Amino acid sequence: MNPADTNQDCSAKIDASCRVPLLVLFNGAALWLVLGLALSLFASLTFHAPEQFSCCPYMTYGHAVAAASDLLVYGFVIPAALGVMLWIFARLSQDKLELPLVVFLAGHLWHLGVFVGTVGILTGHSTGYQWLEYPRAADALLGVAFVLIAISAFATFGLRKERELYPSHWFLLAALLVFPWIYSSANVFIVTNHPVRGVGQAVINWWFANNLIFVWLALAGLGIAFYFLPKIANRPLHSRFWALFAFWTLLLFGTWLGIPAGAPVPAWLPAASQFASLLMIVPIVATAVILKNILWGANVKCFGGTYCYIRFGSVMFVVSALMLVAAGCPDFSRTVEFTWFGTAQAQLQILGFATMILAGAIYEIIPRTMGTALPFEKFKTLQFFASVLGVLLLVISLAVAGIAQGKSNFASGAGKIALMVSTTGWLFLLLGSLSLLLNILVMTMKWKLGLAKSAWAAITAPLADSEVKS
Repeated sequence: MNPADTNQDCSAKIDASCRVPLLVLFNGAALWLVLGLALSLFASLTFHAPEQFSCCPYMTYGHAVAAASDLLVYGFVIPAALGVMLWIFARLSQDKLELPLVVFLAGHLWHLGVFVGTVGILTGHSTGYQWLEYPRAADALLGVAFVLIAISAFATFGLRKERELYPSHWFLLAALLVFPWIYSSANVFIVTNHPVRGVGQAVINWWFANNLIFVWLALAGLGIAFYFLPKIANRPLHSRFWALFAFWTLLLFGTWLGIPAGAPVPAWLPAASQFASLLMIVPIVATAVILKNILWGANVKCFGGTYCYIRFGSVMFVVSALMLVAAGCPDFSRTVEFTWFGTAQAQLQILGFATMILAGAIYEIIPRTMGTALPFEKFKTLQFFASVLGVLLLVISLAVAGIAQGKSNFASGAGKIALMVSTTGWLFLLLGSLSLLLNILVMTMKWKLGLAKSAWAAITAPLADSEVKS
């Protein structure tokens, strides 16, 4: 047999083993993304018409923005990232996905946890801690589901046929270890019946939020980008040394960030956080060098394809990291602290970096696992341009609003216009997310319809002569 045919047959078997568990993760993730962006749009509209949801206590700004933020992270980013990780581990291992039934059950358990948590927030049962708003029942479901999916990923990695380790392995394995550590630690210390008291609650919450939104997303997003970009560009990763250097310096310096300069805590905590933010220049430069050598001069046509998504998302990571470093500088920090600037940086990390990379990866993976083309191929291009425009409108307007707010000029016409522009950005992002949801749902429905037709044909098929005689 031709080696190329053997490799193609092996890849087809790997993709088939991932099909059902990934459909569970990606379908739910796409639905939560749409709902999260819709809630974000509704929350943004309250700045222009505060009375529009006055008759519905579940849709007040505090409820809507908390539910929307958690839907974007826990509803879309994390399950989508886990699905992409499983596929990458299987591909790099040159073997089928291990324990797919466990992932199938864990995916449903995860989405159940997101549903319970969202209902809890909207009905007033939020814990009140940023990115930890879900009640404890939802936390338990998410924790168990993540561990089950991680077991499948580690089993696939441990039983791999291809023993060589790639840079993507380092980042994705670290992401699988970091999340349960930070999530369980934060819940144990501040969400249990006997939490820590005083400013310790705020410090732990800041630590968790930074490690989730910056460190964990960076590990998962860069690990995925370092897998896809060299393959699509047909260019090797510039240097394993640079990748390893970026990996360790990100873990070393990134985990110290998050304490605001004006926080009412011992002075060494914000000082250490500010110093670490300056040291973050090191992994940022290392990542920029890697991306520059992959992207610069790559002969890839970019018009809304997977390469465009991941390239844009990778560049946005560098920009969001630079914004985080700038917010840690003492002079600039005093201007933008507790303003919209922090929200702009976080949304760029979530929507501009993680969501764009994951959407591009899903568009590359789903046709392979399903063995058929996307039902609406042009929607992929539509989502790319709508999302890019939405991210730019949202982040730039909120950053400008934050600077104006810090200079005590927020009530000016510029501040009001900035918030109106941000609302338009949410609208474009919502329209783009509908394209992803529609593609995945239609492809899933066609697959299920095909299974039903095959089952009916098998049931109604006439018996063979030998079976009739027997």
